[in-house]
Amino acid sequence: MKRTLAIETTKYIGKEVRVCGWVNSRRDHGKIIFIDLRDKSGIVQVVFDEKTYKSAKDLRGEWVIEVVGEVQKRPKGMENPKIETGNIEIQAKTLKIVSEAKPLPFSIETDGYEISEEKRLKYRYLDLRRKRLRRNLEIRQKVIQLMREFLQKEGFLEVETPLLTKSTPEGARDFLVPSRLQPGKFYALPQSPQQYKQLLQVAGVEKYFQIARCLRDEDPRADRQAEHTQLDIEMSFVSQEEILELVEKLYLEICKKLFPEKKITKIPFPRLTYQEALQNYNSDKPDLRKQKDDPSELAFCFITDFPMFEWKKEEKKWGAMHHPFTRPQTEDPKEIKTHPEKVLAFQYDFVLNGVEIGGGSLRTTNLEVLLAVFEVLGHSKKEVKKQFGHLLEAFEYGVPPHGGIAPGIDRFLATVLGEPNIREVIAFPKTGDNRDLMMDAPSEVSKDQLKELHIKIIKPETK
Repeated sequence: MKRTLAIETTKYIGKEVRVCGWVNSRRDHGKIIFIDLRDKSGIVQVVFDEKTYKSAKDLRGEWVIEVVGEVQKRPKGMENPKIETGNIEIQAKTLKIVSEAKPLPFSIETDGYEISEEKRLKYRYLDLRRKRLRRNLEIRQKVIQLMREFLQKEGFLEVETPLLTKSTPEGARDFLVPSRLQPGKFYALPQSPQQYKQLLQVAGVEKYFQIARCLRDEDPRADRQAEHTQLDIEMSFVSQEEILELVEKLYLEICKKLFPEKKITKIPFPRLTYQEALQNYNSDKPDLRKQKDDPSELAFCFITDFPMFEWKKEEKKWGAMHHPFTRPQTEDPKEIKTHPEKVLAFQYDFVLNGVEIGGGSLRTTNLEVLLAVFEVLGHSKKEVKKQFGHLLEAFEYGVPPHGGIAPGIDRFLATVLGEPNIREVIAFPKTGDNRDLMMDAPSEVSKDQLKELHIKIIKPETK
């Protein structure tokens, strides 16, 4: 007999069904036992009477069971309006215990905020049984699906880019992957698909997008993850305003279809320059909500005209405010090199309720300008050609003007759902210091694996 989901049982009154799932709760009334059976669709009540009572008397919470029985209307006055199957119940005929379960280390009936994060992450597969987290994952899927459908209608092509790539100085620290077949050489996991999406513009794709995984070996931060997911967009023959208009149109569509209860503070989304944001709000990611304690209010805005460079005091050198491929608002290499503090960039951030949920820029295709930017950042021409020779060579074969943006999916979801951090909208997140408590990673590997990779571990000296 084909399995019937809990939510579908209301269509089979008077008929026999087979339901499978977890024991959500058990109530023993002497000669009759009531079980709330839970599956991915919801909950349905199962009744074990005198004929089947004995088979169900040992059942406990979170046991996995299979029940065959007849769907019946509940007796008048016994309906439960709190659940979608509250007007029916299943009169059990047979019970199969698929697997027993130990008592859980914590309750999954609550929202879970009261439980220590370490315990929740260690038993994440149990934590995900929680209704709130299940809902977050379902909404995440709907947002991503809508993004795909929207961009495909706009003429974009979804292209997957490699996860094993080249280590280049783009900002954050790379995760390195040793090559077994090329001893002593390393791949890097992508901080973003930045170079690949630019190469796709050289390839003539013109409108690219990807639901991209990005990996950065950053120092511990409260609301960062070693890996995050972003909507990666790149377009050819496009202006900054056209990119911002596209993003605004997309997020208005998302809010209208998936979050209709939310109120958007202002449409069109306000555009503030970096200087205006600092002067008026003392922040480059201002919270423009009229009522900041109102969870239903969404205040989007764009911040534009960022400085091209920022001075790094500790390192005593210039760094890129965004990344080196950002196009400066001047095409004069001399001006870039002599007055880096004055150079603005075609860079923009996307902000929601005081949280930066994305950033992007127009890209530099003028090789002289690009080399001038790298020179300010302290890289020689020889070093630049070594690190980015593939990109520079590609630009010599006809490169269109292009630009893009990469809104973060995790941050957007956490903000719009009112979650305290992005770990609540990621299926298997890591701790703030990048540990996976469930899988016990990172972990040591065998000497044979290290030998095969020609790697030797140097242990820190003990004092």
